[in-house]
Amino acid sequence: MFGFFAKSSDKYIEKVAQKSASLSLIAHGDGIEILIQEIKENTISFIEPFNNGELLEFFFILKGKLICSQEGKNDIILKSGDYFYAHNITSPVEIKTLEPTTLLYVTSKPIFKYLSKDISELKKIMHRVEEKDAYTHGHGKRVRDLAYVLGNKLGLSKGKMERLLMGALFHDIGKINIPDEILKKPGKLTPEEFEYIKRHPIDGAEMVKGTFLEGISEVIRQHHERIDGSGYPDGLKGDEILIEAKIIAIVDSFDAMTSKRPYRDALGWEKALEELKSLAGIKYDAELVKIFENCIEEGLI
Repeated sequence: MFGFFAKSSDKYIEKVAQKSASLSLIAHGDGIEILIQEIKENTISFIEPFNNGELLEFFFILKGKLICSQEGKNDIILKSGDYFYAHNITSPVEIKTLEPTTLLYVTSKPIFKYLSKDISELKKIMHRVEEKDAYTHGHGKRVRDLAYVLGNKLGLSKGKMERLLMGALFHDIGKINIPDEILKKPGKLTPEEFEYIKRHPIDGAEMVKGTFLEGISEVIRQHHERIDGSGYPDGLKGDEILIEAKIIAIVDSFDAMTSKRPYRDALGWEKALEELKSLAGIKYDAELVKIFENCIEEGLI
C-alpha cells in the first residue's frame, strides 16, 4: 500500500491482544513495521536473538516504567521518554514492566503476522482447554507465576527463565486432544484412559513446533517426567530432565493439589507442601523442593 496516511490514535491495521499485553500494527512498508505495544504491570517478556539475517528492534517508551536485564550486565531502569533498541543481539534481554507501559516499537523485519498468527492460534487452543476443564481454569497462569518465583530464586539465566515461563504457561496445551469424558471423569481412570492422559505432553510438544514457541517443545514434553524414572512419556531420570521441566513438575503438582478437582477437594498449602517433601528425592528434585519451601516461608508465594 502506497501513499500518505493520517490516522486517529484508536486506529490500527491489525491488533493481537493477550491478558497481559496487546500489540497493534499501525504502519508497514519496505520490510519495516511500526507497532504500539501496551503491557500490563509486572509482565515479563523477552527480546530474542534473530538467526535469519540482521534485525534492528527499537522501542520508545510512550508511558510507563520498565527494567531491562541481560545476562552478565547491570539492570537498567527506563521510564517515559526513554528508549532502547536491540541490533543482532546474541542472548535474550528480559523486559519487566514496573507499571502499565506503552511502547512505540519499530522493527526492521516484518514480524507481526508471524507473532499474530502463532499467538492467536495458541491462545484459542488454551482457551478451549480451559473450557474443557473448568476445574483447572487459570491453571497455566498460576503455574507460570509459581515457576517465576522459583526460577528467579535459583537465578536462572535469561534464556532458561524465558523457556521456563512459556513452558509453564503452555505445558498443558496438549490436553486439547483428551476426550472430555476422560478429562472430567470424577473417578479413577482405567489403564486405557490413563494412556490418553499420558499423550498430552507429546501432543503439546508437537503443537508448538514450527511456531515462535518451538524452543519450549522439550520443556512441555518433559513436564511429567520424574527423577526416579517413573514419569512419562519417556521415563527420563535425574539430570536427563531439563531444569525447566523439573521446576514445572513441582509447581504444577502444587497447584493441582491446592485446586478443587472433580474427584476431591483442594488441599491446604501445608498439606500440599508436605506431599511434595515426602516425594523429594524420589519423584521431585530434592534441592528444588527445598528452595520452593523457602520461597513459601519467605512470603514470595
